[in-house]
Amino acid sequence: MSFSQDMDDEYEKLIRRMNPPRVVIDNETCKNASVIRVDSANKHGILLEVVQVLIDLNLIITKAYISSDGGWFMDVFNVTDQDGNKITDEEILDYIQKSLGSDACFISSMRRSVGVIPSTDHTSIELTGSDRPGLLSEVSAVLTHLKCSVVNAEVWTHNTRAAAVMHVTDEETGCAITDPERLSKVKQLLCNVLKGSNKSREAKTVVSHGVTHTERRLHQMMFADRDYERIYNDGSDEAQRPNVNVVNWYDKDYSVVTIRSKDRPKLLFDTVCTLTDMQYVVFHANVDAEGPEAYQEYYIRHIDGSPVKSDAERQRVIQCLEAAIERRVSEGLKLELCTTDRVGLLSDVTRIFRENSLSVTRAEVTTRAGKAVNTFHVRDASGYPVDAKTIDSIREAIGQTILQVKGSPEEIKQIPQESPTRFLLVGLFRSR
Repeated sequence: MSFSQDMDDEYEKLIRRMNPPRVVIDNETCKNASVIRVDSANKHGILLEVVQVLIDLNLIITKAYISSDGGWFMDVFNVTDQDGNKITDEEILDYIQKSLGSDACFISSMRRSVGVIPSTDHTSIELTGSDRPGLLSEVSAVLTHLKCSVVNAEVWTHNTRAAAVMHVTDEETGCAITDPERLSKVKQLLCNVLKGSNKSREAKTVVSHGVTHTERRLHQMMFADRDYERIYNDGSDEAQRPNVNVVNWYDKDYSVVTIRSKDRPKLLFDTVCTLTDMQYVVFHANVDAEGPEAYQEYYIRHIDGSPVKSDAERQRVIQCLEAAIERRVSEGLKLELCTTDRVGLLSDVTRIFRENSLSVTRAEVTTRAGKAVNTFHVRDASGYPVDAKTIDSIREAIGQTILQVKGSPEEIKQIPQESPTRFLLVGLFRSR
């Protein structure tokens, strides 16, 4: 860390000691939500920092009011748990107080979001490249071949691009991989897979010994990869896209961003991530997500103090916010897989998807206490609804595993009404 960074951190700590954040959690005022009020000294990125704490607890933000004019930051969040109930768990309430209140010892939010915290538990691999059917299967096969075990992973795809953050360990030791020569080989082989036959767009593989906020990094990686540069075809997806508008309020020197879109978990986090990455400061905001549609309104300036200066900049803000909202939208059929973890499991499962012409659009892989808990969003590689026979083939190929299938009827073709949504899969993984 440089001398200037040290000085910045010490100055930030001094400000926090002089103006300690105040967090009030109120379960009485609102009938159907817990109200969390945060007052703090203002700094760039603090809104993202607060929202990140709340979404990491899987809380649903139904309303938010934000004001940060001058040197003080004040915001109010109405939150519930996943079932729509108030937050009453003392452990969660205590965590919120400690994470956002005067006891918190935050380093700079931007460095915390972007930086890498050293870890000996695993090696982090970040991948970006062109999306194509079977890509996750190919990546997983390379890692298995190199004796790397995937303990956690998250994969997003959007607008022909793919990004992944994967945490891997050495198959033999169960710890992070430290041999520079081996890491260089991992990087080289994965980069070759990501490039594929597409030489027109860059592919990246970054290997580090660190812990990062996975979803935060995925937003940053896809933003850096310019996934917001939409490839227009026939415009058939226009009606599905969020409604984003940007106008200048010249009297106050703000740009006003309004967003209307279908509500979903973590929507506020996704939009705030992008505004922060684009170096905009949110001075005021109003968010209402109590119905099926979410409304977000932001009063912003660039970090240099200016509102949006040109039509080109306005269009870029719109495109980037659209992309931020769409990245997490789940396309395709949702498959939830839970089984005893073993070496090569992810490679085997994704290979079976590929062999049955399924393309993975999103994936979340976690390992807990020897159990692999994996969620995949898949679609037919040809763009059609997933056929019931495909599900049957997967049942035949994957063994002793519970597979929960979720999705709207149009996502599954020709499945009888009496077909259960929870399958006990029979047979053993076939060795290849």
